Amino acid sequence: MTLREQMAARAAGAEPPSSEELKSAMKKFRKRLKLKQLDDESKLGRSPLTSGKQAPKMAILAPREFPPAVWEELERQGKLRSRGGGFYELAE
Repeated sequence: MTLREQMAARAAGAEPPSSEELKSAMKKFRKRLKLKQLDDESKLGRSPLTSGKQAPKMAILAPREFPPAVWEELERQGKLRSRGGGFYELAE
């Protein structure tokens, strides 16, 4: 069963996310978070008077390619922390 088929089956029923799907979701989340941090830290996006300091811990909107059940499971496992409104941050 492909990842897409698993997601469709879960939407129809109450099947828990597979470990493959959770791994894929975390990879996608980390990649999106890294891009957001790089964008935030970039000197091009800031005033020329700032030093481009490292951004503090940030939360991002969870990628929509995965259903909310996946993000809730990752939060339950302690890998993510919910900030409300669909925003999550890495739990460290």
